[in-house]
Amino acid sequence: MLKGLCLLAGYAFGCFLTAEIVARCLAGMGTGSIGTGSPSAANIAGHLGKPAGIAVIAGDALKTILACWFCYRLAAPELEHIAVLYGGMGVVLGHAWPLWRGGHGGCITAVACTWAIIYFPVTGALCCLAGAVAAIGMRHRALGIVLAGGLAVVVAFLQFGTQSGFGTVGIALVLMWQYRKEFLPVRYEKKEKSP
Repeated sequence: MLKGLCLLAGYAFGCFLTAEIVARCLAGMGTGSIGTGSPSAANIAGHLGKPAGIAVIAGDALKTILACWFCYRLAAPELEHIAVLYGGMGVVLGHAWPLWRGGHGGCITAVACTWAIIYFPVTGALCCLAGAVAAIGMRHRALGIVLAGGLAVVVAFLQFGTQSGFGTVGIALVLMWQYRKEFLPVRYEKKEKSP
């Protein structure tokens, strides 16, 4: 029951999309009316400036920290670190598929990296760093993000066992789902010449 409560609490925190607040404060409109309509830091930074994008990332990190802290305080005596696992999974799901926005959430990269650093501080930070280096070195953002998620899965299994490992697999699968289009081959259609 405590695991379910942590998952629900994390989901509630995750449904709070920082990009919506930043967009309404700076542009007077929701993210649906800005650029791609995505409540992501990239969309906000591209249309409202880099400081706005940084504010979105900071807000997403803060809500993840608060969710993990809340879940730990709620269930730590019984669940210990597993409370942070379920709280983090909830934040990821709430951020990716919030109820109030019709299930269209933002990119979970900042949320997932923040959770990984909270859950396994040194190794989680190294996973995120390895993903960032790969993304920059290979000039393929999605590849770096998916690599970081895969490394986090291995670390979770080795450090905390099967329950943590499978929970981290779930987060990695959400990351892969969000970036699936960047791995699909580009389809080229023949353009007809206008007369």
